Amino acid sequence: MKFWKLPVLLAPLLALFSCGGSQVLEVRPVHLREIGGDDGDDPMIRGERLRRMHGAISVAEQGEKLGYYYTVLWDDSAGSGAGEVVFEFQQGATGSRVKRMTHKIPAGEGAGKAEFSVIGEDYRKGGRVLAWRCRLIRDGREVASRQSYLWQ
Repeated sequence: MKFWKLPVLLAPLLALFSCGGSQVLEVRPVHLREIGGDDGDDPMIRGERLRRMHGAISVAEQGEKLGYYYTVLWDDSAGSGAGEVVFEFQQGATGSRVKRMTHKIPAGEGAGKAEFSVIGEDYRKGGRVLAWRCRLIRDGREVASRQSYLWQ
């Protein structure tokens, strides 16, 4: 009759172990498709649009800011060497060609943020971003990776 104590004691322990730690690499994509936005948009989306369009006054300047924005957050406290965040992507008009952007990480920096954008001429000529992959590389080895559903 004392078997009920075991599940009661194990449940909090299992819940504690099931909680995963924070991700080493997180990618937050935003796509700005049009200059004006609906007033009924979510306040977070409206705020992000205003932040990205800040400083663009004319319609031409606002058109230059249309495209894809990727905010990459990394937290690699265990790594201490120099590294880089590598962002690779494919666009609709460029076929299977993979374009690449990098952000250097100085030695000793364990966490940070990088911004990558496909806007302006790259966005107009290359078209929409179809697939992407982001990798965190420290001391020549891949620490973490995230990719879109269509990346191959």
